[in-house]
Amino acid sequence: MSTLPSKADILDWISANPTLTSKRDLAKAFGIKGAARIDLKRILKELEAEGHLEKRKKTYRDPDRLPPVSVLQIKGPNADGDLFAKPLEWHGEGVEPIVLFVPRASDPALGEGDRILARLQVVHEEDHNYEARLIRRIGTSPRKVVGIFRKGAEGGRIVPIDKGADLEWMVAADATGGAKDGELVEAEQAGPKGRMGLPRARIVMRLGDPTEPRAVSLIAIHQHGIPDDFPEEVLAEADAQKPAGLKGRTDLRDLPLVTIDPHDARDHDDAVYAEADDTEGNPGGHVIWVAIADVAHYVTPGSQLDREAKKRGNSSYFPDRVVPMLPDRLSGDLCSLHEGVPRACIAVRMRIDAEGNKLDHQFMRGLMRSPASLNYREVQAAMDGQPNDKTGPLVSPVIRPLYAAYAALKTARDTRQPLDLDLPERKVVLSEEGKVLSVDFTERLDAHKLIEEFMILANVAAAETLLKKDVPLLFRVHEEPAQDKLESLRETAQAAGLNLAKGQVLKTEHLNRLLHQAAGTDEAELINMATLRSMTQAYYSPKNFGHFGLALRNYAHFTSPIRRYSDLIVHRALIRAHGWGEDGLTNDEIENLEQIGQHISDTERRSMMAERDTTDRYLAAYLSDRVGAEFTGRVSGIARFGVFIKLDETGADGLVPIGTLGREYFQFDAESATLMGSDTGRLIGLGMRAKVRLVEAAPISGGIALELLELDDEGYQSVPGGRGPRGRGRGPRKGPSPQRKAAKAKKKDAKVKRKVTRQRRER
Repeated sequence: MSTLPSKADILDWISANPTLTSKRDLAKAFGIKGAARIDLKRILKELEAEGHLEKRKKTYRDPDRLPPVSVLQIKGPNADGDLFAKPLEWHGEGVEPIVLFVPRASDPALGEGDRILARLQVVHEEDHNYEARLIRRIGTSPRKVVGIFRKGAEGGRIVPIDKGADLEWMVAADATGGAKDGELVEAEQAGPKGRMGLPRARIVMRLGDPTEPRAVSLIAIHQHGIPDDFPEEVLAEADAQKPAGLKGRTDLRDLPLVTIDPHDARDHDDAVYAEADDTEGNPGGHVIWVAIADVAHYVTPGSQLDREAKKRGNSSYFPDRVVPMLPDRLSGDLCSLHEGVPRACIAVRMRIDAEGNKLDHQFMRGLMRSPASLNYREVQAAMDGQPNDKTGPLVSPVIRPLYAAYAALKTARDTRQPLDLDLPERKVVLSEEGKVLSVDFTERLDAHKLIEEFMILANVAAAETLLKKDVPLLFRVHEEPAQDKLESLRETAQAAGLNLAKGQVLKTEHLNRLLHQAAGTDEAELINMATLRSMTQAYYSPKNFGHFGLALRNYAHFTSPIRRYSDLIVHRALIRAHGWGEDGLTNDEIENLEQIGQHISDTERRSMMAERDTTDRYLAAYLSDRVGAEFTGRVSGIARFGVFIKLDETGADGLVPIGTLGREYFQFDAESATLMGSDTGRLIGLGMRAKVRLVEAAPISGGIALELLELDDEGYQSVPGGRGPRGRGRGPRKGPSPQRKAAKAKKKDAKVKRKVTRQRRER
């Protein structure tokens, strides 16, 4: 290479080649010789000073990535029995990566607190972004626990809040840290682990009263490290902002752009309008306008607001509160498209034909004034012939044209065939005091789908514009399923008597065909869940690998800059592409898009896990006064230690411990996700209908314990209870039953078949 590499080139090389990162390696990779090595050294020093690289002995590495060989500390198993690990060599400023430890059969048993040297691989999964394989165990570290402190005569004890962590911790009188009885605390192991008795701990932080109303989400916020207080300097910068004026903007104040949101929404960051296209040569076509709050005008690169927004990555939503990405002065005021108030926006005008295909589009930086802030239900009611005083005057000029444009977009969607999963969303309804009133399943109206399709079209337009203008951006990437997960889905489908075609390039239409086969049958929920589990986790990247789930080649998030930092980056890229001002994407941001994308993908995953934990705790609280009641459900998970049942009524997941399953030994098979009885050869697998009794519901941990009463594999059958006082049964019998032999033979045939298939692919 005749010229020096850019900083972005160097960072890309280090990211792609983590084992070749010495100055000599870099010089060789870029063909740098002689005196040019001095300039390379200068660039590396600058990257180090800017925080993009960290020098480690004689090599450089990205501090926001883990090295391929890292020291990890094992955490306790989660509800599924998986072991996650804390990376002890994490030096980045973003969210700590989530590492799943994947044991081999030959690995020694590892426990919470063990430190290991492991080889890491980057993955894009829903609940982790690295997978670790053991190299060797190197010691133990003090364990930490979050739980409820119970005061005793001499010190006290801590009851952990995590699911499955039923072992209490003893606290000496001089290690309570002043904690009061019933307080939520964080503690760490005190002294070496003894062979007898409960482990000992010292309290390092008091977190408050867990019984206070709406404290459930606070537990998750603390556990997952979500920042929930804005620094004073950030609030001061937000309070100093003034509303944007018309200068340098297109006047859109006479355009009837309406916002359509949930009834309890406080911020409104998108507005829409549609009308028939009067352009000659486009009969039946439509013009669609989407206007998005111009957050980039207020949150400029390098500002205090920008640094805090990037740190948070996104807003986090809980049943009782929102932890916003931006202070309320912006999220609830200046950047919210309130009714009747002039607001800065970035708008896109899109023309579609009668079949919903986009013909062209144009972006502009504007000033709008929404005539109405509407909610989904009242818009749908107005379209269905039941308008209220607010929607009545808008039915003809605004609402009907919106639905006409949506009908065209729906035609295009049906042709494109994005993934069509049918998984009802749970919504926890709380009283003003924070008590769970009900658990509802969110209704999907055409009004919801209308806004969804408009936003997707605008996101596509943003990505296409930036690609055409050759301005870097963050794409929303969703890669196709891995082959092993696809094979697992295929086996699940075959077990349900359904078919997923093989030997062709996978498209969403193939998965939709499977989902439609299952629709209306008892296997519908199982197939939807199995399809979802086969998917990779979507993420943000400056490299465009397409969006598999939406069946789109070019896709970026543009429509929610109040709550997603990714959208703010895309807004800045559009500002730079059109030359609208000095607040566009900077060269420094362009060089660091890879790191920004990884960070905000991590913050998104963090929020999802915290939100899920909170919902689990609220569901346990809702069921806690119904212990002893019977419920119906479906097997949603199989683990070495038991069976998970998803209850029909609430969607809550409860555990049936393996020790209570029956009077025989059950063998766990991770590959097929089944449990097999040693005497009867009976298989317990995903999707089976079940009747259970609620044994325990723990609101603090979110854990739900169940007793299996009946299992439906070709008709409900009672399950004999009890397997002896130790819950181990009598172990496997010496001679396998005919059913077990047949099942083992079937599994062996399937395994050989998969091996042959893999070998053929490799050739």
